[in-house]
Amino acid sequence: MKIAVIGQSLFGQEVYCHLRKEGHEVVGVFTVPDKDGKADPLGLEAEKDGVPVFKFPRWRTKGQALPDVVAKYQALGAELNVLPFCSQFIPMEIINAPCHGSIIYHPSLLPRHRGASAINWTLIHGDKKGGFSIFWADDGLDTGDLLLQKECEVLPDDTVSSLYNRFLFPEGVKGMVQAVRLIAEGRAPRLPQPEEGATYEGIQKKETAKINWEQPAEAIHNWIRGNDKVPGAWTEACGQKLTFFNSTLNTVGLVPEGEALPIPGAHRPGLVTKDGLVLFGNDDRMGNHRPCESFPMQLLVKNIQLEDGKMILASHFFKGADSSVLELTEAELVTAEAVRSAWKRILPNILEVEDSTDFFKSGAASVDVVRLVEEVKELCDGLELENEDVYMATTFRDFIQLLVRKLRGDDKESECVIDYVEKEANRLTIKMPHQLFIGGAFVDAEGDKTYETINPTDGSAICQVSLAQVSDVDKAVAAAKDAFENGLWGKISARDRGRLLYRLADLMEQHQEELATIEALDAGAVYTLALKTHVGMSIQTFRYFAGWCDKIQGSTIPINHARPNRNLSLTRKEPIGVCGIVIPWNYPLMMLSWKTAACLAAGNTVVIKPAQVTPLTALKFAELTLKAGIPKGVINILPGSGSLVGQRLSDHPDVRKIGFTGSTEVGKHIMKSCALSNVKKVSLELGGKSPLIIFADCDLSKAVQMGMSSVFFNKGENCIAAGRLFVEDSIHDQFVQKVVEEVRKMKIGNPLDRDTTHGPQNHQAHLRKLIEYCQRGVKEGATLVCGGNQVPRPGFFFEPTVFTDVEDHMFIAKEESFGPIMIISRFANGDVDTVLSRANATEFGLASGVFTKDINKALYVSDKLQAGTVFVNTYNKTDVAAPFGGFKQSGFGKDLGEAALNEYLRVKTVTFEY
Repeated sequence: MKIAVIGQSLFGQEVYCHLRKEGHEVVGVFTVPDKDGKADPLGLEAEKDGVPVFKFPRWRTKGQALPDVVAKYQALGAELNVLPFCSQFIPMEIINAPCHGSIIYHPSLLPRHRGASAINWTLIHGDKKGGFSIFWADDGLDTGDLLLQKECEVLPDDTVSSLYNRFLFPEGVKGMVQAVRLIAEGRAPRLPQPEEGATYEGIQKKETAKINWEQPAEAIHNWIRGNDKVPGAWTEACGQKLTFFNSTLNTVGLVPEGEALPIPGAHRPGLVTKDGLVLFGNDDRMGNHRPCESFPMQLLVKNIQLEDGKMILASHFFKGADSSVLELTEAELVTAEAVRSAWKRILPNILEVEDSTDFFKSGAASVDVVRLVEEVKELCDGLELENEDVYMATTFRDFIQLLVRKLRGDDKESECVIDYVEKEANRLTIKMPHQLFIGGAFVDAEGDKTYETINPTDGSAICQVSLAQVSDVDKAVAAAKDAFENGLWGKISARDRGRLLYRLADLMEQHQEELATIEALDAGAVYTLALKTHVGMSIQTFRYFAGWCDKIQGSTIPINHARPNRNLSLTRKEPIGVCGIVIPWNYPLMMLSWKTAACLAAGNTVVIKPAQVTPLTALKFAELTLKAGIPKGVINILPGSGSLVGQRLSDHPDVRKIGFTGSTEVGKHIMKSCALSNVKKVSLELGGKSPLIIFADCDLSKAVQMGMSSVFFNKGENCIAAGRLFVEDSIHDQFVQKVVEEVRKMKIGNPLDRDTTHGPQNHQAHLRKLIEYCQRGVKEGATLVCGGNQVPRPGFFFEPTVFTDVEDHMFIAKEESFGPIMIISRFANGDVDTVLSRANATEFGLASGVFTKDINKALYVSDKLQAGTVFVNTYNKTDVAAPFGGFKQSGFGKDLGEAALNEYLRVKTVTFEY
């Protein structure tokens, strides 16, 4: 068809380009006159293609169409007028001239929001559905018959820009092209607009955009976002007119601490906080609530425009202007001149760009902001500016100052203040954070609650640690949610996310001696083991999952086609959101790393509850995340009790996943809470009673060595420890003799001493349980070969212990000790199936092992053992690339390996028809 395009803007340009691609002949383009020496994008594009371009300042005068304008139009012989976006009034002589008439785009679901500012009014009215209409043009009242409509969901924090960019622009272009196609095919409908639900609102102007405070917070939020960026919702405060931009709604948040901003007419003062300006509506129940309690609704404004036109961060409202003006280096002066040239290219009507030149007062529009950001990116080696940066520094002087600060890295937030506890240990000065870590800052718990963390080597207090309360959990979850939904973490590429995790691993390696020393002090871990395993494997884990960040991908799936059309179905793997991770006390840093690395690699944010008795390496880890540049709120760490912190994480409606390592009893309770709250995704690594079967045809020396490790590794505080050894009768006595000889060689002592092989148990309550466990074993008739007692020295030391003659019905044969206690039972020579039956006669299924030189026997036994991991002629051989997790009441879900990523991802199916 021969088409005349009447309109303007990038939207008009895109419609024009797509119509030409469809094969239509655009016989002429009618657009607005140049403004401040700048041509409209639609006209520029058409001129490049040699299409006639007309720039009439008006089409009619005194209600009558201008004859010369009509004549020039008619000479083109257009068969259809397409009006993608048109701010001029087009006379009916033009509208009705083509044989197919005229179609026009309108950014609302007509008959709702007829008239100008339709997108604004969609938001102001709080519409849950938005969209656009393409209708047969009428006399300017937007009442013409409908051709097609498409709708979309309006998100709670959508602005005019976000709704336009996400849906109305890209889908609107497609819709216009589709409408023309329907007309060309003779299938275009003409559906009369219903009058039911019709509204007509006028254009929004600055004088009518004043905020009415006598309405709920959600209505105020809608008013602000509906007027963002033009004309801007405003109020009077502090003796001047303040205009608010970038509003987000918080329905279940906590009222943060901040400085009061009195606002005449408002229900209560606003609060200037570190995140922005918090505002309230008339639905705020202030009453006698404590500052930390939940309120029904509030909104957060990120930017404020002052009466003089300067845009500032709302969080900086009371800080005043930055009085420090940077002295530029020679290289920076060269950069400044290059940027000045970029301003000249963007602002052609300005003869000279002075320091005082204002970008917007010189004629720049929103499209020029994008261009400036891209030009700076090219000039400054990929420096990423936000559009907001241009709005915040509108004069050339301010823009260069902002730019240089970013290039120097001076724009970053001030370094986090950390109140360290310092200890001299292991020939090092150990600096340990001891407060909660929320939103990128170390803070005291609600009510300044604290508790002592104890050194198990001598029973002394290491320091006071902040004890998280329920309100602290809510703050941490809110920080994690904001970081996931609005923060940098969700905006950076997967590869950049991986780089941050690699950097974190490097920092952990640089601080490995300090971390291992803290593990020794707080958890009683033998230093050399902590260095290799507790810390070493933690570093490996973060490096492994850092490599996965940019390799998480979906698939395309062949499905049946909806003939004569075709279909394409694909899957996307997406992060879940805010995850809660609850870790045990036996490997404080390593268990944190196993879960957190996979969680972060998948793109989630996290709230971590370390074990109450071993919080210090987790808090040191938090400090390293700051140094690595992990954005604030991505990682939050809350030392505290399981009954408060763990329970609240399980119950919290904004937490979408819980990863837990601990007892089966607590795991069942967590699973129930997750189901009843919001059906959270859960992965559980629970108790174990791992069987180790040692056949007579094994390498006995290796079996003794690995059997010792299977039980006494990490003082027996090991989730996959061999809870019961089955030794074939013919080698039983020899095996026991060699084990006892090896036990007597073990050096019990200070975990920081390099020759120590067996340190203290983790905490006093656990030591008591081990003593009671052994007493019960003796009482039931098992033979105590060695150990079974507390070591007579300060601290929580327990002797490595060996029991023999343990029968299947005994308590110690069925229940986990989680300590350095070897439980040995005989089995008859050659009776493979019976010993397998005994090994599997447990509700646990975390790990297992077998020692034999017979490969057929090894394969048969490994096939029959009911456990998530089977070790053959080795034990404790875990690796970051191999999935780890249990069967039966030892839990479900995997840590480590590619399988661990799936615990922190959700799969979305997307199906197209074309």
